Amino acid sequence: MTIGILGGGQLGYMLALAGYPLGLHFRFLDPSPEAPVGRIAQRVTAEYTDQDALEKFANGLELVTYEFENVPVAAARCLAKHVPVYPPPKALEAAQDRLSEKNLFEKLGIATTAFAEVNKASELDAAVKRIGLPAMLKTRRMGYDGKGQWVLRTYEDVAKVKKDFPAAQLLLENFVAFQRELSILAVRGRSGETAFYPLAENHHCSGILRLSIAPAPKLSSLLQKAGEQAAERVMRELDYVGVLAIEFFECNGELVANEMAPRVHNSGHWSIEGGATSQFENHLRAVLGMPLGATTALGVSAMLNLIGEVPEAAEVLTIPDAHLHLYGKSPRPGRKVGHVTLRAANFEELKGRMARLPGFFRRPEFCLPAEPVAVAHRS
Repeated sequence: MTIGILGGGQLGYMLALAGYPLGLHFRFLDPSPEAPVGRIAQRVTAEYTDQDALEKFANGLELVTYEFENVPVAAARCLAKHVPVYPPPKALEAAQDRLSEKNLFEKLGIATTAFAEVNKASELDAAVKRIGLPAMLKTRRMGYDGKGQWVLRTYEDVAKVKKDFPAAQLLLENFVAFQRELSILAVRGRSGETAFYPLAENHHCSGILRLSIAPAPKLSSLLQKAGEQAAERVMRELDYVGVLAIEFFECNGELVANEMAPRVHNSGHWSIEGGATSQFENHLRAVLGMPLGATTALGVSAMLNLIGEVPEAAEVLTIPDAHLHLYGKSPRPGRKVGHVTLRAANFEELKGRMARLPGFFRRPEFCLPAEPVAVAHRS
């Protein structure tokens, strides 16, 4: 049984690693000849807009899934004429446009940040008047890891952006006073069966995820239930199949949805060693119509992204329950080249193991907070 995956980055790489023990085979389509999956699976190197390549790619596949949300919807719909595609193309379409995403949250009664559509410089002043400052101006499409975003703290910032206005459809969002950032991973099978991982606490630096802790410290059952209900509404509305991630702000005990990703997610990498079933295996189980695996956390885990450089493996692996994952990508500034997962019985033990990590991890972005309640502002 061969599964087709659109995209050949580290998420696809880890999907394949989770699928081989299940007897699965994989075929990837990615425009880059350097895609990491070339080391472990068959790869078709072609543009997603190449109709002939898409039809050739689909031949003999059981189904197609994808590992990132910027695959053209047209490519997913083209493939859906030949083979099942999960999550469905309409989920891909909803997540690719921040305006569609926000409208979906509002339609489903999920609290989200205030927002206004901005398509040209002359519309920015009215949007700022409605939303207020400080605010974040974002491209509606293709933004990730902090790309395609402009912070507007003052009217001088607004004037500066108007002088060199981006040639793209934009969305203005207000900043949110929040205690911490959280994300939930949900999974839904073909039959409608659902399962939810515990909320993870996430820490970013320069727009890039650096550290996730799961389950989130001091996680209440009410907060977990709120995250599950939001994910359940989205999955039901979109006839969703597979793993879905939703990122939230926690604001005075309430969740405010920021964005969603219709795929396996960076904040869920902890589940490989820290969950009863990894997000990658559960995604494959879901799209294949298999029973979903348990989403229970095995203790407490910290996942640390390796951005732009790699520590000495021996220094990491001397720590109990430390796991190093390298993606086979050449290091360069701002590039995710791997991650480290630490697992412990409880949060205090986890902090002790974090303290034993080499100097590479002494930077502020990798530090576990003693009390995750410092109020910050972000959009």
